[in-house]
Amino acid sequence: MKFEVTILGSSSATPVYNRNPTAQLLNCNEKFYLIDCGEGTQQQLIRYGFKANKIDYIFISHLHGDHYFGLIGLLSSLHLNGRMKPMHIFAPAALLEILTLQFKHSETEIRYPIEFVATQAERPEQIFENADLTVESFVLNHRIPCTGFSFVQKKRLRKLIIEKLEAEQIPIEYYTLLKRGVDLDLPDGSVLLNADYTTDSDIPKKYSYCSDTLMDVRYLDSIKGCDTLYHEATFLHEMLDRANQTHHTTALQAAQIAKSTHASKLLIGHFSSRYKSLQPLLDEARTEFPETELAIEGITYTI
Repeated sequence: MKFEVTILGSSSATPVYNRNPTAQLLNCNEKFYLIDCGEGTQQQLIRYGFKANKIDYIFISHLHGDHYFGLIGLLSSLHLNGRMKPMHIFAPAALLEILTLQFKHSETEIRYPIEFVATQAERPEQIFENADLTVESFVLNHRIPCTGFSFVQKKRLRKLIIEKLEAEQIPIEYYTLLKRGVDLDLPDGSVLLNADYTTDSDIPKKYSYCSDTLMDVRYLDSIKGCDTLYHEATFLHEMLDRANQTHHTTALQAAQIAKSTHASKLLIGHFSSRYKSLQPLLDEARTEFPETELAIEGITYTI
């Protein structure tokens, strides 16, 4: 099952040359989840070949502009392009007021339903579930209420060994039960052992997204053991005082968090515009956690 994330924006605060404000697109089994929506997100979707109308779920971490200023444009374009199916938005409660005001004063009546779920920044909670995954929000430590999100795949049914089933002419009506892990007692007294005709499905993966935050032990349990951890790394550690002042994290701290939570891979992003080259941030993080990569726009990372 496909489980991958494409970086649409990796800059903090303001867009700079070749870097847009934060946005990511998660693909889980060809269902698309937009994580944050900074300015220019819909242009980035076009640039990298994604159809905005395939997005049915949007998760906004907090209400600083570099994480949601692209949303009103995206929703408006979907309206103009004839979208009819619902859009599900998970975000701080105040965002609904902002959207309502924007549409009111532009005299826009969105033709499709917006299903809004207000997140809260007091405790972790499961905010979404479907057949493919669950999503949990967790509390980050920023200047305003801010949440991260963990996307956890569900365990899939077992995989059939089709060649063996066909060779032994096992009736198709048994396939569903075999996929569910059932051993079958046949009318002639024989037994179809599930283990003989199926293999286990892939181990479910976990993707955790840590938006703007100070390094804080309170969210570590929520991201523990993730296969890919995205963590903001706005500054080099030499600017720790500035990071603390603005409630952000350094590249070194992001790597320390990945190491302490036993992540398999770390993506760092939300880079300050002061850095023209990102190599120093990558080098710093790798001193603590070698399995670190830069969140580069247009790159798709398998989780």
